[in-house]
This record gives sequence, C-alpha cells and structure tokens, in this order.
Amino acid sequence: MEIGVLGIFQNYRDEQDDGSVMRGELEVALLAEELGYDSYWAAEHHFFNYSMCPDNIQWLTWIAGKTERIKLGTAAVIMPWNDPYRVAAKMALFDRQSDGRALLGFGRGLSRREYESFGIPMDEARERFDEGTEIVRKALDTGFIEADTKHFKQARAELRPRATRSFDDRLYAIGVSPESAVRAADLGARLMVLAQQPWEVFRDAALLPYQQRWRERHGGEAPPPVCGQLVYCDRDAHRAAEYGELYVKNYFSTVVEHYEIGGKHFGKGYEFYASAAEMIGAIGLDEMAKMYAGVNTFGTPGQIVEKIEEQRRVLDADIDVLAITKYGGMSDAEAQASMRLFADEVLPALRASSASPAVRRTA
Repeated sequence: MEIGVLGIFQNYRDEQDDGSVMRGELEVALLAEELGYDSYWAAEHHFFNYSMCPDNIQWLTWIAGKTERIKLGTAAVIMPWNDPYRVAAKMALFDRQSDGRALLGFGRGLSRREYESFGIPMDEARERFDEGTEIVRKALDTGFIEADTKHFKQARAELRPRATRSFDDRLYAIGVSPESAVRAADLGARLMVLAQQPWEVFRDAALLPYQQRWRERHGGEAPPPVCGQLVYCDRDAHRAAEYGELYVKNYFSTVVEHYEIGGKHFGKGYEFYASAAEMIGAIGLDEMAKMYAGVNTFGTPGQIVEKIEEQRRVLDADIDVLAITKYGGMSDAEAQASMRLFADEVLPALRASSASPAVRRTA
C-alpha cells in the first residue's frame, strides 16, 4: 500500500489571503517528503476560491526542485480544458526536472462554472477527454505528437525533451461513473476516486466495471484503486470526531456550491451525476452531508486504520490511499499536526497490514 497527500489549495470563505494559502500548501508538500509519505499530488481548478491551482504541473515542478525522494502527481490534469501538446510537453519536461518522479493523473471536470468560464460546452467533455488523453499518452510513449480528431488538430511533431521513460505504469484517471471507470481501463490507467459516496456504491458502479474491462483489454487483474479521502487525525477521540466532522462538512458545503450539487445542468456525458442530483433532492442536503462525513476519514490513529481496512474489505482489494490533509477552514498548524500523527502511527500500521491479503467479502 502506498499513501500519498493531495493538495487542493482551498481558500475557505476567503479567510486567508491567497499568498498564505500557497505558503501553507508548500509546507504540506515539503512535510509529505519529510514524513515519509510515498507521493504528493496537486489538483487543477480555476477561477474560484474552492481550489486555486490553475497549473498543477507548474506547481509540481517547483516542488520537485525542493524535494528529492517523493513521487509527484497531477490529480488531475483536466483534459477538456487543456491542449494535448501543452500537457505532453510540460509533463515530459517535468519528468526530466524531477528525475523520473512524475505521475500523470487525468480528470474530466464536473464544474459547470469552470466550463462556462473557459467557454467550452460541458457536453463536449467526454469527447475532449477521450481524444485528448489518448493523444497525450501516445505522445509521451513515442516521443511524437499528432492529432486529427474532432476537437484537436496537430501536425506530427517531435516532443523534446522526451520523458525519462514510458508513462504506461504512471498513468491515473479519476473515475466515479461507470463510463469514466471503463475509459480509465481502456487508457491503461490506474483508477482514482475521491470519497463522496458509500464505498459499496463505488465498488459496484465503478470499480467492478473497471476491473472487468481491464481483464478484457489487458489480461490479468487490474491494479488496485487509489482512494482519495479527507483525513483528520487526532489522539483525542472526542476532538477528532468534533473537528473532523466540522471540517469535512465545511468542505462539503463548498462542494455543493462549486459543483451546484442538486442542479439540473448535468447533461450529455454526466447522466450518472444527474441521477445523483435527483437522489440528493430526494434525501436533502443535511442527510447528504452526514453520508459524506461518514465516508471520509477522521478519528484517532487506530480508528483511521480501522476505517481504511474497512475500505479494503468492502472493495475486496488492496488500495492505495490519497489523503487530503488541509480543507474546510482547517489551520496550517492543525493540518500539519494531523499529518505528523498520521505519519507516525497510521502509515506504519497500513503498510504492515497491506503485506497480507485483503479480507475477502463473503456476500
């Protein structure tokens, strides 16, 4: 099991100036290296205080210059918002600058507000994602880029510098809906998810279709999923429960605002989310917030180990963990204390437990 840290660059309710947010995120990245986490990842978002990293490759290149060991990944490059050549060229350069530590994660994007500000129709997202990811993958593997698709045109040209090696074992894709999960398998990418629904739902809706398509396309068993989740760790069980729930629900409120959860705008390619919006309308946001808190990961070190082991049991697989450690108005000091305790007590326990097979489901 590998355990990484994901920076989301949130300026919750604009309580800080943007420079303070960036300095705090830098400290998170450097602490991840110091404390022995396996990887550090950065999100891509634009235009809003929900998440303020418009170029995660640029950010990670800066982190590469300040670190030596830790792997560095995009979580994710939102392909429909980007030009394939620029993504491939920047990733190849970043891979050289980091001495081969680069990991490339793709996403499709879910925010109507961001699509609108880019002037890109949201119903083109699936096509742009499918076309763009394939162009980038081939360019990084072959050293040449070319495209003649509906949305992207590129005369054959050489990619220089080339990446240090193939990205075949360094590709990731976020997949929550069945369609996105299957596309991740087609691409040969590790499946990534951010906790937002019961793990049983993710298993049935995304993980099982991904595993089946992987067997069909590549033979053998699919690699384990990467399970992202909001994390808050404290020795005091009452404080962990109180503040963990507070920060997770704070973050959920920003998700509702940013993605307009419950809205009627989820159209072509987003049918899965349209169904989810209907469910939210039926059960109400308060119940949805409770469910969201229940699937994320806060508690004492022992409680957190148990929660992640339960994820393994539900998913019937080993997993990698991606911890979001600062969110929802959490202070830098709180985030760093949580990261340190997690590294001291949770990391060793998870790594030891992952050496044994995941508990099989009996259902």
